[in-house]
Amino acid sequence: MRRLPIRLRLALSFTAAAAVLLTAVGGFGYQRLASGSSHALDLELRQRAQDLIGPVSAPDASLTALAGTGFVERGESFAEVITPEGRLLEATPTLHDRPLLSPDEAAAASRGTVTFDRSNAPGLDEPARLLATPFTRSGHPLVLVVGDTRENGLEGLRRVRDQLLVGIPLLVLLTFLGAYAVAGAALRPVEAMRRRASELTAADPALRLPVPHGGDELTRLGETLNALLARVEATLDRERSFVAHASHELRTPLALLRTELELAVRRPRPVGELVDAIDSARDEVDRLQRLTEDLLLLAQAGEGRLPVDAEETPVAGVLEDVRDRSARTAARAGRSIAVESATAVVRADPRQLRQALTNLVGNALEHGAGVVRLSARPDGDHVALVVSDQGAGFEDDVLPVATERFVRSRGSTGAGLGLAIVAAVAEAHHGSVGVANVPGGAEAWISVPKVEVPLGEPIRA
Repeated sequence: MRRLPIRLRLALSFTAAAAVLLTAVGGFGYQRLASGSSHALDLELRQRAQDLIGPVSAPDASLTALAGTGFVERGESFAEVITPEGRLLEATPTLHDRPLLSPDEAAAASRGTVTFDRSNAPGLDEPARLLATPFTRSGHPLVLVVGDTRENGLEGLRRVRDQLLVGIPLLVLLTFLGAYAVAGAALRPVEAMRRRASELTAADPALRLPVPHGGDELTRLGETLNALLARVEATLDRERSFVAHASHELRTPLALLRTELELAVRRPRPVGELVDAIDSARDEVDRLQRLTEDLLLLAQAGEGRLPVDAEETPVAGVLEDVRDRSARTAARAGRSIAVESATAVVRADPRQLRQALTNLVGNALEHGAGVVRLSARPDGDHVALVVSDQGAGFEDDVLPVATERFVRSRGSTGAGLGLAIVAAVAEAHHGSVGVANVPGGAEAWISVPKVEVPLGEPIRA
């Protein structure tokens, strides 16, 4: 079932709350007005009774004579004198000599002032309010009853009620229209961002959402989404660059391999030349294999699932293995590799650790000079495995981005993936990687956890 638009839901919710509030306030005001009207009428009757007690206490007093003199108004107010037993002694003309109180009510009034409501006063045919109070005349206890019609007050209450019945729905309607307009204005920036977002495509990742001014929640939302889009754009740029560089790096060995094979089969050749061609082709195949494995490793690392088989690994053994693997390459370059003694034990994947150090040694052999040294040094709760050389060091523009993909120094023959792979291995081991120019050369290192320090998370991905 489709939900109502949020603008309409907000307006309806606000309107419902306003309707409840207005109804409660209107009802409370109406009750207070009714109570106030009744209280004012009681005060008026008490004052009238006090004014009449003096005159009617005289032996020759007559209510008929007092009618219209200010004590008792003709038409709406009335009075009578009765005995405690309820027998009528005298009354104003409008009552037509009909007692206002029953015997029980008269007995209660003889003991103290009481009030009563009547739905129909005799001779007036209107609702009335009565006040009965005791007094004495010539030593005899009597009860004075004064009253007034409630029609004026009830008529005022009816007018207020009618106005509330018309005004509250009108106010609720105006509240709904206002809330709908305000909600629309508040959500207008969201709609603008939605329309712009619908225009976003991979072909135009630089497009950004419009950010409203004001520094409120919508502004922060827009800024956050634009920052997300910037990261997505950067990721797309990196992926496009990755694909472009990978295609370029794969095209070169494939072209060389094709050339070697075509030359080998184009005409009869001596066995020695064929062997050389096959060796050359094998070298290109090895290069393709290494490049493919490097690209696969980087792709897995980019997806956050680089597999790591961690185990307790002595650093000395890893350094010696790397030296032995790179010895032939170093000999062809007229260089040597020295390993300093190390006793540390790390928790790492030996195969990946050897691959990372081999890449560092390969960079030192290609770009450095002198002896390549392999060593280990403490790095807090990690151990840094360091490869140093005596060359000119990293170029200034390369040093800050040396561990990124396809970053190569001038004159490099590699694909620019060596240090990126080292960084991926370090990240998978919850470690770090670094490069620096030092006096007399350059050094690069990969830092992995010591075996004595448990990792915060399982290493195996």
